Amino acid sequence: MPLPRPRTVLLVTGTALLVRRALRRRVRRSPLWPLPALENPVSGHSERRSTTTHRLLITERTSPADGVVRLRLEGTALPSWRPGAHLDLLLPSGLVRQYSLCGDPAVADTYTIATRLVEDGRGGSREVHERLREGDEVEVRAPRNRFPLVDAPAYLFVAGGIGITPILPMLRSVAASGADWRLLYGGRSRASMPFLDEIEKLGADGGRVTVVPADEAGHPDTAGALADTAQGTAVYCCGPEPLMDAVAAALPPGRTLHLERFAPASASSAGSGPFDVELRRSGRTVRVAADRSVLAAVREEVPHVSYSCEQGFCGTCRQRVLEGEVDHRDELLTDAERDDSMLICVSRCRGERLVLDL
Repeated sequence: MPLPRPRTVLLVTGTALLVRRALRRRVRRSPLWPLPALENPVSGHSERRSTTTHRLLITERTSPADGVVRLRLEGTALPSWRPGAHLDLLLPSGLVRQYSLCGDPAVADTYTIATRLVEDGRGGSREVHERLREGDEVEVRAPRNRFPLVDAPAYLFVAGGIGITPILPMLRSVAASGADWRLLYGGRSRASMPFLDEIEKLGADGGRVTVVPADEAGHPDTAGALADTAQGTAVYCCGPEPLMDAVAAALPPGRTLHLERFAPASASSAGSGPFDVELRRSGRTVRVAADRSVLAAVREEVPHVSYSCEQGFCGTCRQRVLEGEVDHRDELLTDAERDDSMLICVSRCRGERLVLDL
C-alpha cells in the first residue's frame, strides 16, 4: 500500500489543527456547549469562586474524640483563611464534601479538618474514615467563609458535638486578643466531644467554658446562657438544628446571631408547589413536581449538568436565572449572588415559572 504524499499529510494535519482551535474557541464562548449559546452566556462562570483545586498531602491523621477523625493537609502556596472558613474536599470516589477548618490560620500551607462518622449519612464521612490515610493525596478547593468572626464587645459561642470545628479557631483568636468570651459546649459524652482538653485549657483562667455532656447533665441551658449576655454580644452557634433553633428562639434583643449549619435548614412551605422551568439555550421546558428538585427535573433534559452535594452547600449546580422569582434554600450564596442565580439542587420557584441560562 503506497504511503500518503507529504502534501496530503500536511493538509490533513493543518485541517485537524484548525478544527481543534475552532472547538476550543467555541467551548470558551459557551461552557455548556453543545447547547446553543446566548448572546452573553453566563452559566458556568463565577466571579466569586474559582474551580482551581490544590493537591495536598495528608501528613497526619489523629482521633480527637470517639468517632472523629482529624486530618492535617499540607501543600505549597495555599490561600490564607480566617476563623469560620471551610473548604471543599474532593474525595477519591468523586464525592465533594465541605469541612470547617479547625487548625491555626497562622500556620502557612497547612489546612486541618475534622469529621465525625455519620453511620446513616450519604457516604462522605465514611469514605474519609475508611479510605484516607497518612501519605495519601487529596484535592481541595480554596477556603471560603460564610461564618466570619466579627468585631464585638463580647462573644457567646454555643457548639454541639462536631459543631465545635469552625468555632475552635475563633476561641483561639478571641482568647489571644483578650476579648470577653464564653463557650457553652454540649455533646453526647465527654469521650465524643472533640478538642475538649484544648478548649478547657483556653477557658481555665475565668470559668469561661461550660461543658455539658448529655450522659451526665442533659441538654445545655441555652436560654440561661443567653440571658447572661450583655447588649452587643455576638452569638455564634454551630451544631444540630434543634440546638440552633433553641438559640434563635431564646436570643435576647440587642444581640447578633451567627449560625453555621452542617445540613440544610428546614424548608419553608412557600414555593413548594409544582412549576415550570424553561431552559433558554436548549429550547426546552421541564415541569418540576412538588416532590422533586429542579436539578432532578433538569437532568432529564440536560444529563451532563454539574452537581455534587445536593444540599445547597458546594455551589457546583449554580445556574443563572434569567426570569422568575426564586425561593432560595441554599446555605452558600450571598444576597448579591441571589439576585441573578440559584442552586438548583435545593432552591425552588415562588411562582409558576423560572427561566434558566441552560
